[in-house]
Amino acid sequence: MSGNDVVDGPDWAVDPEDESGAVMAVVGRQIRLWREAAGLRASELGEAIGYGENQVYKVETGTRIPKPEFLDRADKALGANGKIAAMKRDVAEARYPRKVRDLAKLEADAVELGAYDNHNLNGLLQTEEYARALYEMRRPSFGRDEIDRHVAARMARQEVFERQPLTMLTFVQEEATIRRPLGGRAAARRQLERLLEIGQLRNVEIQVMPTDREDHAGMGGQFHLLKFDDGTSVGHWEGQLSSSLVSDPKQVRIIEMRYGIIRAQALTPRESLAFIEKVLGER
Repeated sequence: MSGNDVVDGPDWAVDPEDESGAVMAVVGRQIRLWREAAGLRASELGEAIGYGENQVYKVETGTRIPKPEFLDRADKALGANGKIAAMKRDVAEARYPRKVRDLAKLEADAVELGAYDNHNLNGLLQTEEYARALYEMRRPSFGRDEIDRHVAARMARQEVFERQPLTMLTFVQEEATIRRPLGGRAAARRQLERLLEIGQLRNVEIQVMPTDREDHAGMGGQFHLLKFDDGTSVGHWEGQLSSSLVSDPKQVRIIEMRYGIIRAQALTPRESLAFIEKVLGER
């Protein structure tokens, strides 16, 4: 591949206000040292790995976050024997917005996660297509790079489904989130198929809260509830412009109580999957 920027687009700029900048500065410095030790100019390294000279300079100065492929190719081209490729984990964490990294860390440490959502499907349940449609609807509008960054972060969080030992995951979704064809009817159909697939996992329970319920404990809004191996729990709220963590035991107990009632008021997991199948059949 010639030394142009055809693969530069999916990489993202470092947020100057984010502590990930320090991580990227170290990563970039290491790549530059390996390049200089190999006697290569930035343009020559770019030519060897399929990136433009400008992109190589941005990564080396810590102002651009590289894709894993960049690190793999640079490792091979510079004969680093895995030392550059080994930085992929640190770089992966730096790629995503801070509040997403914080939530992902909580989800990674949790032994049980419960979520109630009333406007759209929970991020852990979303297809990439559905997630992208949501971010494209944001106002004020996100730039293309920002959308790519948020979507990639959301998809990365879904590793929780495969983590060992298995995390117990329960979701309560408002009926409207199942019926609303966000992203178009074809995308909505694929999203419903994904819900049915996830709902078959042994460690996952998806419930639907019918719109016609006359009593509803979730009128205070959507939330996450995370429980950890040491017996502690935290709540997580996400609003229009901010999110917050609830760790005060008294407040967490209120969230736990509400979530328990919400689950009792919703359709059972078996009834919910049947409901999702019904809506899918109407598409």
